Amino acid sequence: MLASLRKIADGLISLSAFVGTLGLIFVTLVVLVDVVGRTFGAPLNGGQDYTQMGMVIIVFGGMALCDKLGGHVSVDIFEARFPDRLNHVMDIFAALLGAAIFVGIAYTVYESSKLSQMLKLSTNIVNLPKWYFQWALSVLALVTAFGMLLRAIELTLGGRRARAEKEIRE
Repeated sequence: MLASLRKIADGLISLSAFVGTLGLIFVTLVVLVDVVGRTFGAPLNGGQDYTQMGMVIIVFGGMALCDKLGGHVSVDIFEARFPDRLNHVMDIFAALLGAAIFVGIAYTVYESSKLSQMLKLSTNIVNLPKWYFQWALSVLALVTAFGMLLRAIELTLGGRRARAEKEIRE
């Protein structure tokens, strides 16, 4: 059961990272076209709108992969002084807290998307509907939350370490 959940989570995380990669390629092309266009006196109309919405996809698209690889910032000032068991419990707590935060982000942004849809809110220049990007953010945040929750379960059952490599303690 846990292995199949991990396989599903890995697939969703890979898809999320792929979507983030597509967003990065798109934003890079937008900036390139805009800069070249400005050189010739014809900037890309709506470049700022495309870049802002693309950043949503880039950041939240890569968030689940960042968590899976242990890339989030951690402050380990006291980790070397705590027993391994306490560090393990804190890793589980951090994963659960992260999952709760990302579920909260997904819920809040989804609720905001309903308001954006009702009021027909869009970007300033090219009138891209904002709720599509809010929906995307919500889904990508839920993928991150799912990965964090699964990591907490795996840590609890002792099947997965919190970090890929342990630091050498002096």
